[in-house]
Amino acid sequence: MDEVKQIVNAIKNGDVKPIYLLTGEEPYYIDRIAAFIEENVLSEAERGFNQMVLYGKEVSIEDIVGHAKRYPMMAQRQVVIVKEAQHLARSIDKLSAYAENPQPSTVLVLCYKYNKFDKRKKVYKTIKKSGVVFESKKLYENQVADWIRKVLGGSGYRITTKASSLLVEFLGADLSKINNELDKLKLVIPKETEITPEAIEKHIGISKDFNNFELKKAIGERNVVKATRIINYFAQNPKDNPFVLTVTLLNTFFTQLLKYHGLQDRNPKNIASSLGINPYFISEYQVAAKNYPMKKVSNIISSLRTLDLYGKGVGVNQISHGDLLKELLAKIM
Repeated sequence: MDEVKQIVNAIKNGDVKPIYLLTGEEPYYIDRIAAFIEENVLSEAERGFNQMVLYGKEVSIEDIVGHAKRYPMMAQRQVVIVKEAQHLARSIDKLSAYAENPQPSTVLVLCYKYNKFDKRKKVYKTIKKSGVVFESKKLYENQVADWIRKVLGGSGYRITTKASSLLVEFLGADLSKINNELDKLKLVIPKETEITPEAIEKHIGISKDFNNFELKKAIGERNVVKATRIINYFAQNPKDNPFVLTVTLLNTFFTQLLKYHGLQDRNPKNIASSLGINPYFISEYQVAAKNYPMKKVSNIISSLRTLDLYGKGVGVNQISHGDLLKELLAKIM
């Protein structure tokens, strides 16, 4: 986020580079920077003749260079944005000659998403000298909750740990999806307000009581009644609660629990670091470790893998995911 702020602030202060290579596996910040350039480098009156959006699937490097070498009309600059530039991977090095001597009145933006750019290529090294290279790295799921808190904090909001974890559990590590949901919350919740699981359930539609997050907690506590209620809800609403997602989350939980059993140092900081979890959730693993000895955890992980195969139709006739979930609960508890 700091690097994004530096790029944006430089542009605001008039330090606009002739080429921006925006690359990486996480598209969120690539889109944000490209959108900022699209909306702020030229005035609204200048954009009509001097701003162009191209798509990597539809153009060649020669086309891009041809557009980039044009002179602006009645403006200091022109902006050429190439979206989906990853489709030009095989020929992108042809851009090296232009990057060595870019048109000073052109701002060329290359949005090379979902992949890491090959840093060995000549064009990468050349752009780094003449322009800006930004790499957008994908966040791990255990980093996303902190990202949510920082994004909301920058907008004057707070969010509970449970609420942020609920969003991550439901939406994964897709920052664009999460940001869209946060924008919805900002429309209906006043600033300086703490966002709670109840607010998420009301405004986004994620159940605060019937979700994988609560199922994991109930299983860890060996709360059979609560876990059964959640499993029955999942069975009745399979589209909103995919079997594969539940199995994956539980497999991650018990794998982390296995690591917990093997830890010599049970200092909270070491537990959080070793398991890749927020310190807020350490108590869940402490409780679960008392309820599930190491040997039992190993057996559960084996059962989860078997049921995952059954869920994909391997080795069994058709069994509903609802029945598989019930069998899963019986094997665990």
